[in-house]
Amino acid sequence: MMTTQITINGSSLEVTANPARRLSDVLRDDLGLTGTKVGCDAGDCGACTVLLDDEPVNACMVPIGRLNGHTVTTIEGLDASGEVQTLQQSFLAHGAAQCGICTPAMLVSAAALLRRNTEPTEAEVQDALGGVLCRCTGYRKIVAAITAAPVPFPVIPAAPSGKAVGHRATRVDGLPKLNGRDIFGADGAPADALVASIVRSPHHRAQFELGDLEAYVDNSSGLVAVFTAVDIPGNNRFGVIPATADQPVFAESEARFRGEAVAMIVAEPGAIASLDLEAFPITWEPLNAVMSTEEALDADAPRIHLDRPHNVLTRGLVQRGDVDGSLNETNVIVEGEWSTGFIEHAYIEPEAGHAVRVTDHLEVSVSTQSPHLDRRALAEILDLEPEAIQILPTSVGGGFGSKLDLSVQPYVALAAWKLGRPVRLTYSRPESMRATTKRHPSQMKVRLAASPSGKLEAMDFEGTFNTGAYASWGPTVANRVPIHAGGPYIYPSYRARTTAVHTNGPPAGAFRGFGVPQSTIAQEGLFDELADALGMDRLEFRMVNALTEGQPTPTGQVFQTGVGFRDCLSSLRPHWERARVEAAEANANGPPFLKRGVGIAGMWYGCGNTALPNPSTVRIGLRNDGRVVLFQGAVDIGQGADTVMTQICADSLGVDMAMIVRIGPDTDTTPDAGKTSASRQTYVTGNATALAAASLRAKLLDLAGAAADAHIDPGADRLVVHDRGNKRTVDLRTLPADDFGLVAVAEATYDPPTTPLNENGQGDPYAVFGFGAHLAELCVDTELGTVRLVRITAAHDVGRAINPTLVEGQIEGGIAQGIGLALMEEYLPGRNENLHDYTIPTIGDVPEVINILIESNDPHGPYGAKGIGEHSMIPTAPAIMNGIRDAIGVTIRDLPATPDTVRAAFLRSL
Repeated sequence: MMTTQITINGSSLEVTANPARRLSDVLRDDLGLTGTKVGCDAGDCGACTVLLDDEPVNACMVPIGRLNGHTVTTIEGLDASGEVQTLQQSFLAHGAAQCGICTPAMLVSAAALLRRNTEPTEAEVQDALGGVLCRCTGYRKIVAAITAAPVPFPVIPAAPSGKAVGHRATRVDGLPKLNGRDIFGADGAPADALVASIVRSPHHRAQFELGDLEAYVDNSSGLVAVFTAVDIPGNNRFGVIPATADQPVFAESEARFRGEAVAMIVAEPGAIASLDLEAFPITWEPLNAVMSTEEALDADAPRIHLDRPHNVLTRGLVQRGDVDGSLNETNVIVEGEWSTGFIEHAYIEPEAGHAVRVTDHLEVSVSTQSPHLDRRALAEILDLEPEAIQILPTSVGGGFGSKLDLSVQPYVALAAWKLGRPVRLTYSRPESMRATTKRHPSQMKVRLAASPSGKLEAMDFEGTFNTGAYASWGPTVANRVPIHAGGPYIYPSYRARTTAVHTNGPPAGAFRGFGVPQSTIAQEGLFDELADALGMDRLEFRMVNALTEGQPTPTGQVFQTGVGFRDCLSSLRPHWERARVEAAEANANGPPFLKRGVGIAGMWYGCGNTALPNPSTVRIGLRNDGRVVLFQGAVDIGQGADTVMTQICADSLGVDMAMIVRIGPDTDTTPDAGKTSASRQTYVTGNATALAAASLRAKLLDLAGAAADAHIDPGADRLVVHDRGNKRTVDLRTLPADDFGLVAVAEATYDPPTTPLNENGQGDPYAVFGFGAHLAELCVDTELGTVRLVRITAAHDVGRAINPTLVEGQIEGGIAQGIGLALMEEYLPGRNENLHDYTIPTIGDVPEVINILIESNDPHGPYGAKGIGEHSMIPTAPAIMNGIRDAIGVTIRDLPATPDTVRAAFLRSL
């Protein structure tokens, strides 16, 4: 141990610690300064950035023993001094913080930049913040906020009463994200909580045998307990879809993928680091692993699950018309094969949480997208009634689908329940990447037919998706892709077949689009080839075949309103024409090794569950102090659900946003608003919010004896209603109140009107589709194979933009992830399990983005709104791939298009 004299946030402190301890751990664990976040412990993500003697550094890479006499400033110190007040104001106004896990590091880095350069350019901002990764925002609003910050940014005015919808309201949960006080999964555990660590398989497939666990506990200082499969009180299985739940909490005799849990060690705080984990009593027998779908489908392949013949989890099908008859010589036919690999979610916050047992009640605080699903799953695992378990979601530092599945929840819950002490668990970055779900790798074959006049006649799609060792969301992907595989276009004949196949890869689950980004790459790529074969302009070909109102989709569903796809394409026409001219001029006058290209791609995406019930419930009440209480259980993972629901509630009730108090999510307090996935919250929970608010408004008007068009004005301890020139006042203190102080309350549930699909995939799977199209302008260096993005123009039919700033933020964040899918990202189990070797887009990789919001006012959505989270990513990668083809004249069918891939493809074309 060593005592270090250090000045932290202006206070001189003596810190006694192992001199090798990370500064980040000392700040967080010893001093409670949790605004310094930890995303990797390797200096790769930058989330732990602090100022060391006024220079930004990664606190995880600085040993405390080297800091004697030095000065450290964290986000808490900058906030307390007021130095970043203007920056914070600008971040709020621009919507530069989404989930918020990287925001403190962004502000610290920006503060250091502005100290030495009060008017930085965009390039200078990118240089200064290049070491801080963000997976949510797409960086564009961060850059805009910092370049605008030297001049105090005007505060966004509050929305007028009844006009919150459509207003660029600042995030109602924004301030804690900006001052470092937001509590994420790793931040809020009790100081005396025991620490859990998971023993995982180092092999893709292996049998194992556990040794003398009692002796290991007895001989290990600070070790409290070891848990294995025999310690599970209930069902040692979990999964997001009950019918296919197949993943054990602890493997029982065979581990099916690298990273699978086989045991849990629980130790006193500080003891885990000193334990000899290499001495854990377990022996491994590696087995032949099946890593590809081709291997898995072979008749002689090992069966990963005995009840699933040929390693097939499930199949999907949508078909109508005579596909085979249309694929004949009278039509123009193109075909091709595409593939994509595993994609890591790479949220900056690794999985984390803690659990506390209070008599016979279990409280689980965790970073999750689905609290009520978590509670049901834990009840089965622990053999408890669901009411005995309370899920308290923390702030979520990015989710994108993977935090729908259980991660730390069963481990902290089991240990806390068994031991009667608080238990916490935070995954390391390599552990997070090994143990959690990925985007499904895909292999796709597509054939398209069009008449010589350019009308689509048929599509035949076949997709094989690697769902890994366990089911997770594999059935959803297999069933969603056939509906979407053709894109938002009109097909007289259509057939799309999918197969989800088990391998010994990591479980593949939900990731922004549920398989639709993969299928769109193939479909939109082949569209360009078909347009060229027909001699048609690529945009015009899409316009001619675009789905419109009154035309059937491949499932036979017909929408009479709310189909804004053609408007999206039309809005891109001037950008398309300009970009084509500029590309031609650049190619004629520039260096021969630089090739400019322009790509375009369309998309659609159904909001919510596929052909299944999809309800959300919301409760709203008026408190006896005059405040409106919104019990809102939709988890905000950065997309802005807290703000959007507040805006909808305000307008539906007819009050100012400032009068609304939010409670939840909390499974003991807030109704089930369903999972945050499939772009469903704005649409589904938004409708439930509007219905509940309208019901409460009717009750309040009845309470005051006022007409339906009266104006409600809640105030301190009273309700004032202005009714056609008359003022009616109700003293709320005289009314009976419930445990929450509510004198009036309303609850409403909304479930989208959908129908099951028949054996041919015909029916109404979604009540609402969102539409969009992206235009990518880029430059390819044929000597290096590098692709430089110049600009992306994104047009989206959002129905109604409840909050345009939040909508734009979702589009830009989706574009950044689409860039990664197209150009750089592929997870290789056992090879790139960190954020150094697995590359995601940085602030310098995302070009200028032009947003075009189309408002079709969908009749099903609240105030006409649709979802946007998933939609925003889907057309980016295919637009980029089409742009590369436009630039170098060759189609790249196996993603990602890394420099070596692009260079090789170009050389083959010569």
